[in-house]
Amino acid sequence: MTDDLQTPRHEEGGAFCVAALYHFARFPRYESFREPLTALCRENGIKGTLLLAAEGINGTVAGTDEGIAKLLAFLHAQPEFAELVHKESRASKMPFLRMKVRLKKEIVTMGVEGIDPNKIVGTYVDPKDWNALISDPETIVIDTRNDYETAIGIFKGAIDPNIKTFREFPDWMRNNPGLHNKPKIAMYCTGGIRCEKSTAFAKEIGFDEVYHLKGGILKYLEEVPPEESLWDGACFVFDERVSITHGLQEGEHTLCHACRYPLTAEEVKSPLFEEGVSCPHCYNDRTEADRERYRQRQRQIALAKKRGERHIGS
Repeated sequence: MTDDLQTPRHEEGGAFCVAALYHFARFPRYESFREPLTALCRENGIKGTLLLAAEGINGTVAGTDEGIAKLLAFLHAQPEFAELVHKESRASKMPFLRMKVRLKKEIVTMGVEGIDPNKIVGTYVDPKDWNALISDPETIVIDTRNDYETAIGIFKGAIDPNIKTFREFPDWMRNNPGLHNKPKIAMYCTGGIRCEKSTAFAKEIGFDEVYHLKGGILKYLEEVPPEESLWDGACFVFDERVSITHGLQEGEHTLCHACRYPLTAEEVKSPLFEEGVSCPHCYNDRTEADRERYRQRQRQIALAKKRGERHIGS
């Protein structure tokens, strides 16, 4: 394992180090690991979410460089996570409200029994080799993310399944026989974890040549220069930054706090947008009573801000 995957880099671009990580491993002691992991994160001012399950760990956290280094050292000291790798980016302000360590059945929920990336998985493709693979006319490229993620960015020529949750992905694959028309399937997601399961599932149902982007979109945007990139748009991230672009720079999207949909600058200018209340994507799906409830929440957030506090619903 290279040093750049072991310790955070001190870079310009933001006071906080954001570490996205996951690792599949047989981890039967995951329940007892919750308390010491939570304590270490809180002692070091780390915030974010980490999921623990019998199949491993997954999550994104943020903190100082020193705090994240201590967390990674703690995780690498566990036999199950000795080979864990992470991806880093920077944030100008703390992108999470609190620290949560949750116990789950799966560290990424696909809902298909028996899928084990430790036993079978697709072939990893480094970012530097990804363009050649997805430009091959014999390759079908599939985005495994949810519709609100693909709405702001996607690889050129990729198929968007238009799914609301990852649980819908297996049925989407089963119901698309045309995916067998070409010999190669290439899948990608934000950081790589969904593709661990989606490629394993694809091989289980009969696809032979299955590939996935190593490190996901995050690693591609970090390593591939913009002038060589086949990525179109921004990448949605699950924190207050909302999106990132090439070089892992913070994007310009805003989050609608009513429906959690990422918004462009133009959408924010829409008459249907009201901060924390509505946006063009959810206005017609909400009642006026809903919007009034959201307005009351926004007033509480504004009052908390005046007091120098951060409202839990913000």
